[in-house]
Amino acid sequence: MPALKLTAAALAAAFALTACSSTSPPATAPSSAVTSGKVSASSAATSGKVSASSVAASGKVSANTADEGQIAAALKAAGVGNPERWAREVMEYRPYAADDPDLTSLRQNLAKYNPGQETVDKIVSALTP
Repeated sequence: MPALKLTAAALAAAFALTACSSTSPPATAPSSAVTSGKVSASSAATSGKVSASSVAASGKVSANTADEGQIAAALKAAGVGNPERWAREVMEYRPYAADDPDLTSLRQNLAKYNPGQETVDKIVSALTP
């Protein structure tokens, strides 16, 4: 009987731990992405997603290929207020010209919302074309 109680307690503990953990381990960008200072589409594809820690390490994500969560994390790291809203706006105006590192078209589209120059500069500072 004590063995049965011990087994039941172990199963309950295992279940509780499983319920509290995430369904998948966090993915990080390959070290080459961090070394380059940017998270490229290929490094994001290799890892499956870009973690908040790799965004913080590199500071930038692709405005063309990053998903909404990745963009929001990069914007948050750059100090942009309401990063989720601005991430949706960044995605809305895709694609961006690869040969425009200043993201001029994005700047023009964001200006429609009167966010202020400082906010636009923070948004663009977190992105690559």
